[in-house]
Amino acid sequence: MNESMRPELFNQLVRSRRSVYPNQFVKGRQIPDEIILQLLENANWAPTHKRTEPWRFVVFTGGGLNKFAAFQSQAYKESAGISFKQDRFEKLLNNPLCASHVVSIGLKRSLEVAIPEIEEIEAVACAVENIYLSATAYGIGGYWTTGGVTYDENARTFFGLSEQDKLLGFFYLGYIAIPSAPSKRGPVEEKISWYR
Repeated sequence: MNESMRPELFNQLVRSRRSVYPNQFVKGRQIPDEIILQLLENANWAPTHKRTEPWRFVVFTGGGLNKFAAFQSQAYKESAGISFKQDRFEKLLNNPLCASHVVSIGLKRSLEVAIPEIEEIEAVACAVENIYLSATAYGIGGYWTTGGVTYDENARTFFGLSEQDKLLGFFYLGYIAIPSAPSKRGPVEEKISWYR
């Protein structure tokens, strides 16, 4: 056991993590960039097979939120065709402006080391969980969305990704105005099989 850490505090941190959505943020209140950098530094310590460190982040804040919002709403408008919905367009345009920061979550494929793609996706997901837990520790709300342009093949280059890479979503961050409701999980015993 690591003597400098108390397991019960970590258990509490994990179990108090919640998704906090843009309409729950304090609009206009900025998280210091130093805290965002700390969240991403913690993300950088996620497990990674053969140390490929596949996660890539692009941070939007201030005027950058307008750039991101305009890009994703316009991309939706151009690709939606007859299934275009005005309320979806407006959500893509306005939700980023409720956040202090929006971080794109990218997967950069390693060309030097042959790693199955699923293992790289898993590594990025671990990095995102580190962001979630760090945000909780700092009293910041966060939300990982795979909406918007996440699966639009033409969007990758906007986020500095190549053809072999993947965009895995966006992490919205803000101070919490409206806390999320308590969450529940079914008993872990129902999800475990033991062989002794």
